[in-house]
Amino acid sequence: MSRPEALWPLFGDLTGLPGIGPKTATLLAQMKIAAPRDLLFALPHSVIDRRRRDTIAGLDLPATATVEVTVGRHRPPAGRGPTRIEVEDARTAFQLAFFHARGDWLARSLPTGERRVVSGRVELFDGVAQMAHPDHVLRPDEAGQIPDFEPVYPLTTGVTQRLMARAAQAALERAPDLAEWIYPDLVAREGWPAWRAALSTAHAPKGAVSPDDAARRRLAYDELFAHQLTLALIRAERRERKGRASVATGRLTEVVRAALPFRPTDAQERAVAEIAADMGSPRRMSRLLQGDVGSGKTLVALMALLGAVEAGGQGVMMAPTGILARQHLDGVRPLAEAAGVRVEILTGRDKGAERAAKLAALASGETAILVGTHAAFSHDVAFRDLRLAIVDEQHRFGVSQRLELGRKGEKVDTLVMTATPIPRSLSLAQFGHMDVSILDEKPPGRTPVTTAMVSTDRLGDVVERLRGAVAEGRQAYWVCPLVEESEVTDLIAAEERFARLRAALGEEVVDLVHGRMAPADKDAAMARFGAGETGVLVATTVIEVGVDVPNASIMVIERAEAFGLAQLHQLRGRVGRGATRSTCLLIHAPDPGATGRRRLEILRETEDGFRIAEEDLALRGAGDVLGHAQSGLPRFRVADMERQADLMQLAQRDARALLATDPGLEGARGAAARALLWLMEQDKAIRLLTV
Repeated sequence: MSRPEALWPLFGDLTGLPGIGPKTATLLAQMKIAAPRDLLFALPHSVIDRRRRDTIAGLDLPATATVEVTVGRHRPPAGRGPTRIEVEDARTAFQLAFFHARGDWLARSLPTGERRVVSGRVELFDGVAQMAHPDHVLRPDEAGQIPDFEPVYPLTTGVTQRLMARAAQAALERAPDLAEWIYPDLVAREGWPAWRAALSTAHAPKGAVSPDDAARRRLAYDELFAHQLTLALIRAERRERKGRASVATGRLTEVVRAALPFRPTDAQERAVAEIAADMGSPRRMSRLLQGDVGSGKTLVALMALLGAVEAGGQGVMMAPTGILARQHLDGVRPLAEAAGVRVEILTGRDKGAERAAKLAALASGETAILVGTHAAFSHDVAFRDLRLAIVDEQHRFGVSQRLELGRKGEKVDTLVMTATPIPRSLSLAQFGHMDVSILDEKPPGRTPVTTAMVSTDRLGDVVERLRGAVAEGRQAYWVCPLVEESEVTDLIAAEERFARLRAALGEEVVDLVHGRMAPADKDAAMARFGAGETGVLVATTVIEVGVDVPNASIMVIERAEAFGLAQLHQLRGRVGRGATRSTCLLIHAPDPGATGRRRLEILRETEDGFRIAEEDLALRGAGDVLGHAQSGLPRFRVADMERQADLMQLAQRDARALLATDPGLEGARGAAARALLWLMEQDKAIRLLTV
């Protein structure tokens, strides 16, 4: 995709802009500003009201003011104090204060008896109003240089507001007038300005900055449209990309169905049918399986894998951790082997002759289904005929790793699974290029979990409750937010809680598992707990996904307000897997804060992961979500995913409509859209994801 010539100036070196040399360019690079294009989208986050007023009298100090004054006496510094200059506006007198200023500069800039316009923050000091180091000191005939509303940009050390404003203005001067890529009816309905006018307005706001401003909404739409157009292009390219029809015969899946102790849910049946239809078509499958905690994703995955085997091929199921991989193995292997299908696991722990034997069985086709961790990406892992790759919790794998997995077979179908329900707006952002299957039912046998909030003041009561539960043969998880004690936080550490619970309940009763332990020790602790040899497992969030011990019916989460809602929901999902009524105790500080309390109350009110995901987005805001729980999501510069989900849906609709009428983007609107893809650097995503 060639870059339009009109955009070349925006991708030049920053040092080509007036006033920006190599040192300043290096500072701007720390802000991820490497070209004039980046300055266009480094929008101000607020404004300073510098509208002219006659006097500071009546201001609610501290406040920013712009006034014309008569300069009076210069008072030299007393000791380490500032130089003070007495000034008088139309109604009152106040002082200007300068620390470490050169006297000759002050004399030239603020000569006694002359008029000057000063703008800066006015505060009371010893009962006297003063403006320390005014931001602007100008002659009255120069005062027009001060904007009524001065934009406030994000900064880094060494970069000033004035520098950012000048640099942004220079970049704006390089921005061309571009043809419109938005459908005219949408522009008219929303009252949006043209692209270049929107940029100019966004960099020169006339009041408080809001994402609801017409200019910002237009730019947010542009960003989301570019992203959705990228995903639509990928989707279209993948649909055109020939695959291999892996037509399931039902020979193996019927054996598994007969062996199941329950009837699959309607949601599971629907997902199995959708996946089978994709795999049986001549196009390569690219599908997301999204399900809540305990919705039965593993069974759906197994049916898909058996479909690949029935078609004469092999399947691989990837998990981000050894614990989760072994959990998948335990769920898949008994049913698959009952149907005569060999399943093997490959992790980083496999070495020497054992690893060589596993690789040989895989290459020969003797092993039909492989469950693995990152080890399955290794160059020496070869399949006889890989048909289906399933990636669980895909955001923990890099794009290059997923591509490498796809190269291990000819035209491999791909199924991505996630156990974290994602709000629709975020799902469109991350998975808009994929078909989606949703599991929104839970299989029979999953008992409801009673969730209660408990203050740390009642910690002793919780320990006594555990003592009674363990005596009855029940098991419990106790999750802590840290591994070891920290000097900078009062959050409890798993190792400290482990020691205290062992002292209270007995050494043979309590065990410990966390991410810093050696894999063998971690697996051994999990195995002891799974076998019922220990009653209480103290852990960090290493048990968040994939741990399945039906006898465990109590989940204690200490300092629960320190966890995100999605994480709390995943942890709670570790219990309620057997016939015993289960409990989740959210232990919180006496004052968890308003947001922390609301988060815990939401969890107490519902077990619906999709509702919890929406509430989580509303509570934390998109910025936090994008950088935290949904770490695989794109980071948008202008768009606010929490407040502008409507724009995301509009962008998806319009991107698909454009490609439906102009698949090659050769028409006028398509050519304009190509320019937008370059502006938003989506061309890189297209090149990477269509490999």
